[in-house]
Amino acid sequence: MGVFDHLMTTWHQAIALLPFAWTKYEFMRTALLGIVIVSPLFALVGTMVINNRMAFFSDVLGHSALTGVAIGVLAGLAQPLWAMVGFAVLMALVFNLMKLWTGTSSDTLLGVLFSATVSFGLVVLSRNGGFNRFTSYLIGDVLALTPLHIFLLSLFFVTVVGFWVGFGNRLVLVSLNPTLAKSRGISPFLLETAFSILLAMLVTLSIGMVGILIISALLVLPAAAARSITRTISGYSAISVCISLFSGIAGIIVSYYAGTASGATIVLVASGIYVCTATAGYFRR
Repeated sequence: MGVFDHLMTTWHQAIALLPFAWTKYEFMRTALLGIVIVSPLFALVGTMVINNRMAFFSDVLGHSALTGVAIGVLAGLAQPLWAMVGFAVLMALVFNLMKLWTGTSSDTLLGVLFSATVSFGLVVLSRNGGFNRFTSYLIGDVLALTPLHIFLLSLFFVTVVGFWVGFGNRLVLVSLNPTLAKSRGISPFLLETAFSILLAMLVTLSIGMVGILIISALLVLPAAAARSITRTISGYSAISVCISLFSGIAGIIVSYYAGTASGATIVLVASGIYVCTATAGYFRR
């Protein structure tokens, strides 16, 4: 991790040179780096979430993190992150396999999985009135990011970008016309399952930053705002990334001065942008 440590040091030194009060605090500089890494991921993945109508799926993944925490507690893990990631990946696999084998609609399957997993997590975590210890997962705290979190997010960023370069066009084709994709030798099931696993990992790795309650909003809002003002695939992705980055950076700075929850403030900024782009799209049409 020598190269990573050097890059982190360079980042902190560069941001500390900016003439703003918040740049003097190391936790703010680390939080800003986390936002810069995660925001493009939310934007790219969010475009496919919108195209494939998976907003409810991302919400289910976020709330099922409670069950991942519960499993970590039962296993005696000091840090439940890996239990959360593992359970979310398992959820993605089970959902896609059940949809393939049973032919049940996605909404029905998600409703069943949502009810069962969230209830199990709440039952385990609320034993003996201990749920208050885990409320931080509901709200999140981007200001509590550590260099380890940044390192994991950086590795995941490289993974997602690699997946997008290799399979992005195929994923778009599957979302638009699965039959045509099959005729070209593309397996919609395998590609959708791989994307679901990436989505599950992104959701669980980001919950500590923004919280369970609003994780799906950060996936949906930038992509929805971009879709209101562009119809090309490249423009859709590029504008979504720009909106997500602006929302993240502006939200964390506003939250610093306003003393508000960072994740919720970021969502409010993204919501405002969505209202503006939706209005602009309406008048343009």
